[in-house]
Amino acid sequence: MSIRKRKTLLTAVAVTAGLTLAAVTPALAGTSTSTASHPARAAAVPGAQGDPRNVTQRVADFYGAYIDAVWDGEDAAAGADLKALRAFYLSNSARKKVAAYEKKNHADGILFAQNVPVKWKVAYTGSGAGHATSRVTLTWGDGSHAEVSRIDVQSDLKTRKITDLKPVR
Repeated sequence: MSIRKRKTLLTAVAVTAGLTLAAVTPALAGTSTSTASHPARAAAVPGAQGDPRNVTQRVADFYGAYIDAVWDGEDAAAGADLKALRAFYLSNSARKKVAAYEKKNHADGILFAQNVPVKWKVAYTGSGAGHATSRVTLTWGDGSHAEVSRIDVQSDLKTRKITDLKPVR
């Protein structure tokens, strides 16, 4: 077989493999247009990115993972996940404040609620004295009458640990 025929054959195989992968990947990722057979929502997300050095991003990462674990509370690993997330993202003093809130109010001291929000977002609101503050907005339900709550989260710029959480009144 000539070199030209081999190159043509290899090119054809590569193109076929690429087209097959392009056709199969959306189905494997769960982004098909039909959601009737999948009870979970398949929302189009434009993409996600992050930077572990950014304290606001770390607050967003924490709340995203924390809410996922609370949402999946029936999963046997969820309790261990919640404990590990708190240990990793919160300072010792913040964990103590959260525990005191939970004991007094019989509610989750991270979400300041007894249930789970369906949406969340985090925005940087300022920094000073070695700390940054992020505002977490939690949405409780869908539609035009969904309730919203806000939490100011303070992070240490050196350790990137969450040092304080306060509900915004």
